[in-house]
Amino acid sequence: MIIISLQTCTKKKPSFAIQCLRTLTHYRPFYSQKLKQTTPSKRLDEALRVLDIISPKTRVSSSGQTHLRLIQDFLQTDSNHLDVGQHFGNDFVCSNSTAGLSNVFDEMFDYDVENSNSIIRHRDLHKESVLSNAVSSCGSARDIHGGAQYHCLAIRSGYVANVYVGSSLISLYSKCGEMVAAYKVFQELPVRNVVSWTAIIAAFAQEWQIEMCLELYRMMRNSTSKPNDFTFTSILSACTGSGALGQGRSAHCQSIQMGFDSYIQVANALVSMYCKCGSLEDSFYVFNNMHTKDIVSWNSMIAGYAQHGLAEQAINLFEEMKKQKVKPDAIAFLSVLSSCRHAGLVEMGKGYFNSMVEHGVEPELDHYSCLVDLLGRAGLLEEARDCIQKMPIYPNAVIWGSLLASCRLHGDVWVGIQAAESRLLLEPECAATHVQLANLYASVKCWDQAARVRKLMKDKGLKTNPGHSWIEIKNALYRFRAEDKSNTRLAEILAVVDCLVDHMKSLGYEPEMQQEVVDAAP
Repeated sequence: MIIISLQTCTKKKPSFAIQCLRTLTHYRPFYSQKLKQTTPSKRLDEALRVLDIISPKTRVSSSGQTHLRLIQDFLQTDSNHLDVGQHFGNDFVCSNSTAGLSNVFDEMFDYDVENSNSIIRHRDLHKESVLSNAVSSCGSARDIHGGAQYHCLAIRSGYVANVYVGSSLISLYSKCGEMVAAYKVFQELPVRNVVSWTAIIAAFAQEWQIEMCLELYRMMRNSTSKPNDFTFTSILSACTGSGALGQGRSAHCQSIQMGFDSYIQVANALVSMYCKCGSLEDSFYVFNNMHTKDIVSWNSMIAGYAQHGLAEQAINLFEEMKKQKVKPDAIAFLSVLSSCRHAGLVEMGKGYFNSMVEHGVEPELDHYSCLVDLLGRAGLLEEARDCIQKMPIYPNAVIWGSLLASCRLHGDVWVGIQAAESRLLLEPECAATHVQLANLYASVKCWDQAARVRKLMKDKGLKTNPGHSWIEIKNALYRFRAEDKSNTRLAEILAVVDCLVDHMKSLGYEPEMQQEVVDAAP
């Protein structure tokens, strides 16, 4: 689409053009009104006309053209979500001509900006630091359309080439899930520094794309920019999310070589990475050798023990944290409750839950979910149900799902049915709930009811996502998916699994093998 420069708008107030852009590109509305006469292409043309009005009236560089094209592509992608009727009323939408839309825009452009209720004035936005902060605020709020407005203003004011404004735009688009847009902004930056490099690495890190993070890190090392502590924190978080222990160790070595391993945020990232990748010994070594520890340090280590079922170590470390006069927060209590849940320490878990208020921590949904699961695993299903019903906050689907899983474990059909119905009210299309309910019926040999749920799943076309696991060998990740027979070494893998089962039986452990009865295929 060709951008037409409108000379008649040079004296208009551009800030309201930006507001029009936001109005026209309302992002993912909760409901939408079908336009009676105005077609999506006409609405898109009008939205792009606003972009044209606020674009620079001087010669646009190739970089600026790319930014304009980026925003145009975004508008085109989201054109089906435009909800003009919601803002302008049905009378305006029903108009057969676009003259009404143009008149409204003209009135807005003539509006006195100085008397408007805008929090940030137009003239202040031309300061690069203020513009960068405005974009960052939109990123924190996941307000992609608000950020797109400031992107337009950055183009008009010429600050789009500023490295800090560009870095804020990278963070904005990545936080809103627009990775392609984030990378395009990064590519178009004429000057890059450690902030912009770290921003794009952090963007891919939050998507756990470790290979891309390492490639960007290599490119950064070959440039004039040098990594800082935030760069290593981002790389380590990517290793944590993807379970890449080998790459995490390499990043650890690099941080030691460059002297960043003593930074508390890097050390915390290392503790978390080693815990998530299963190397608790390395994790505790880093934790134990930290010169200073904050609440994040303690929480990371406690959570690591809890995730690996080491309840005693987690509880002891929690008590040591309190002795060190570190006030536990909501995350610390969640970790210790999780430890009690896995170890079946009912009374201790209830004690920790009741002590939260004494430490100034208000229990949240996650804490109630842990408590319900703790009671449910212990077979205290009635108490778990009463706990849900007496909660001061409305229970979510996770809590009902936890009770449902416990009911299946202990064969309590009727409490399980109540839990399933309550969860289905919140998530009626949840395939997992149907599967659990059907298996609950099957566990007490209620075959007719199990078949009814199975048929209901087929009628709805519901299908569960198969589970998977992975293991890292020589810096390569190998993934195993349930019911996946494409692996060429499947026979060898099954033989090893059978050997492990036989070994467990020889040690006196009889594994509980439950047959899933639900055929989830549509």
